[in-house]
Amino acid sequence: MLQRIQTVWIFLAIIGAVFLFITGQDFSLFGPVPFISIGCVTLVLFGFISILSYKNRKRQIQLNNISVIINALLLGLLAYWLLTLSGGIDFPEKGIEPVFPLLSMICLLIANVYIRKDERLVKSVDRLR
Repeated sequence: MLQRIQTVWIFLAIIGAVFLFITGQDFSLFGPVPFISIGCVTLVLFGFISILSYKNRKRQIQLNNISVIINALLLGLLAYWLLTLSGGIDFPEKGIEPVFPLLSMICLLIANVYIRKDERLVKSVDRLR
């Protein structure tokens, strides 16, 4: 049942990770290690695995919770980077990058609400049998 509302919310979180991947290419905090790229690829993979595991709602919730934690770590890294970033000639404007993990976290939490709602519905129907 890929047509559920939580699939849309998870897909929106994946789009947020893709936008972060695109806009976060100038991130350099601890040297040449691409933390943002690795985190974004991980978020996209977890998102697609979560969408495709629609029959196992507990796994979906766990994958979404792991994705929320990764998004929080990326948000913290981006916030630290923006606070230490000077507004000089190289970077005249500070970026919009921290918005994408925040929106992804909100979308994943809303998806978890709907997954739990489906779980309660299935349990209530099983009780009626």
